[in-house]
Amino acid sequence: MIVTKNWLNEWIDLDGIGAEELCKTFNAIGLEVDAHEAIRVADGVVVGFVEKCEKHPDADKLNVCQVNVGTEVRQIVCGASNVRAGIHIALATVGAELPGGLKIKEAKLRGVDSHGMICSAKEIGLPSMGEGIMILDASIGELVLGKNLNEYAVFNDDIIEIELTANRGDCLSIHGIARDLRAALSRPLREKNTKDDQENRLGIGRILQLHHGETFNTDLLFGAVDVKNFEVPFIIALRLAMIEETYTTAVDALLLYATHATGVILRAYPFEKFGDAENKGVITLQNDENGYAALYGKEKVSVIGVSQEKEAHFTAQEGLVVVEASYIAPDLIAKKMGEHKVASCPHYYRTSRGSEPSLAIGIRYVNELFEKYSDSQVYGGNIELTTTYEPRLISMVEEEFESFIGLKIDKTRITQIFKNLELDIGKPKGSTFAISVPKFRHDIVNKQDIIEEIVRIVGIDNIPSKPLVFAEKNQMGDDLAEYKKTRLYRQRAAQSGFYESVHFVFNERAQVEKYGFVCTDEDKELLNPITATFDTLRPTLLVGLLNSASANVKVNQKKIALFEAGMVFDTNRQESKRIGFIVSGALESDKIANAGKPALIDFAAFTKLIADVAGSFELVSHMPSHLLAHPYVCAKVLINGVEAGELFRVHPQVEEEFDLAQTFMCELNMDALPYALVKAQPYSKYQASYRDLSVLISKEVTYETIKAVIAKHASPQIRRFYPVDRYVSESLGDQMSLTLRFVLQSDEKTLEEEDINAAMEWILGGLRDELGAGLR
Repeated sequence: MIVTKNWLNEWIDLDGIGAEELCKTFNAIGLEVDAHEAIRVADGVVVGFVEKCEKHPDADKLNVCQVNVGTEVRQIVCGASNVRAGIHIALATVGAELPGGLKIKEAKLRGVDSHGMICSAKEIGLPSMGEGIMILDASIGELVLGKNLNEYAVFNDDIIEIELTANRGDCLSIHGIARDLRAALSRPLREKNTKDDQENRLGIGRILQLHHGETFNTDLLFGAVDVKNFEVPFIIALRLAMIEETYTTAVDALLLYATHATGVILRAYPFEKFGDAENKGVITLQNDENGYAALYGKEKVSVIGVSQEKEAHFTAQEGLVVVEASYIAPDLIAKKMGEHKVASCPHYYRTSRGSEPSLAIGIRYVNELFEKYSDSQVYGGNIELTTTYEPRLISMVEEEFESFIGLKIDKTRITQIFKNLELDIGKPKGSTFAISVPKFRHDIVNKQDIIEEIVRIVGIDNIPSKPLVFAEKNQMGDDLAEYKKTRLYRQRAAQSGFYESVHFVFNERAQVEKYGFVCTDEDKELLNPITATFDTLRPTLLVGLLNSASANVKVNQKKIALFEAGMVFDTNRQESKRIGFIVSGALESDKIANAGKPALIDFAAFTKLIADVAGSFELVSHMPSHLLAHPYVCAKVLINGVEAGELFRVHPQVEEEFDLAQTFMCELNMDALPYALVKAQPYSKYQASYRDLSVLISKEVTYETIKAVIAKHASPQIRRFYPVDRYVSESLGDQMSLTLRFVLQSDEKTLEEEDINAAMEWILGGLRDELGAGLR
């Protein structure tokens, strides 16, 4: 955003405030100054009037001018294409020193004496205003021949470029910047006319009307001007050059100038787009083919706040102009543009960041400029469409200001800051402020934003530094515990010979469902998958591990041992953490001990590897719910009596599909894995005894049943037991020989033989009575 000090002074009293102090103030209130350039025209450059202009007798492109400088008429040879008699110009007199060190001297050009130089804007240190010399007019003040240009305010100015954050659209105008300065400097804004003087004016209702079904969340204000004898005033042309704006027509220049000054989005349309001399013009507001609020006349003329049709621009020098001022909330238009992008014009930049909602300021400013600098006729009244605005209310108590800022600010000072920022607080109730946020401050949404406004106006440097005092909360929360638990089991897996495999949390739905897993519900599925093969959230880690194992086989890996810890998702997209394992092919690497021919992984070896990671667990018979597992080599994993997952051999058909050798997999729920402080348990100082018990029992009896009977009849001296051998043969028929090993120990004494025998007899009796077992 570019401003000039003199332009700002038209909106707020800056008397006695220098450019350096002004820049410091901008920086202090959060409007960071990016660049500052002082405009100072040298002494000796004066106002002149071209009385005569004749062709040079010996040069086609030169003119010999007689220039009146008040005290005398000087002869000047000039090569500018736009020099002519009857205009006021800037004349650098002999002795004047221009930027770049150029010193003006008496000269003879093609045999004709020249006593000075008629200057362009760039030659005297101003921004470029196009080709040719500057043509002055009364817009800069009374033109006194011979008066130094640097005695006019417009030629003693400071151009200040401000870097605005994206949320400060309210400062994209001279008016907006002045509004912020009012709060910082405690100086009032200069009064601007916002009332329409309808006396001796034709009413706009005679020529124009607006049709609409709804407001489409837009504010509109229309005026009309019959443009006559309007040329761009010098002060407007110069200031547009200073802010680096270009234009094609005089009306275009005036609207750009008014928009930059007021912040109101302004457009001009030829009246012929809506009506003619015999028919009243009709403007229609409706949605266009893309769902944007648009204006139509005989055809579409613009999208509000976004663009204007090329044919709908006013390009004539004179004629009846319809002036539109518009406002649409920046969040609405930005969201719409994100959903359906369309071509836009430079005005969209202001609209999407927040333009000025007080449309009357823009329309009145335009009317004043037309009446001041031309013979144009302004129509009385306006056609208006407004939406209802409910101000955002933010309640704060006085103590909160001190708590946030760390400094007690007087209630009167806070009230004055709010008033200058146009934050309406009504009448405070006790220590409570009910703050009403104006429409142009869409960036203020919570208490923190209110505090930021106070801090930037008070000045961060005016708030004394204080030592930070805080009591740190215990960081040992559930998230940290979960992280440490996962890290522990990952380290155990790596220590046990597994390599970690990391996958996306996505799978190919077709592949996952092929093996019997249930994916996310269709109505909760991914809307924009990153690839066609990652079109669903994974319900299991197993498919990803199989794919990785298959990829390893293709690079001739004989021993594959992988694990992954990560999230899986149910049909409602609820996530849970699991850890998965896969071992395929050889049990170990080639080495001398196995003569280069390692054995294949088997169920027992795989179970031991999982136990090295997960600790002790039990396996019970299990029928898998998916098609990856071998139905007869599958077990449910129980940890402390709670189901933790499953362990199985991969089905031979699946092994063949993935080109895998004999493969085993396991998937465990991380929540079921133990992770707690290990408490020391008392142990016996007396010797433990071991006894093997071999029984004949029906092959139909499961180990779970046997275990339950033993647990029922076990004495306190039996610390644990486990199977060590199972034997079947034709001679045993439908029975099997099962050998169990028992560990017996007492906390009170060394067990004697009769104690051990009694305990074993009690167990054997239970097996005999309940399961029909007998000694082998």
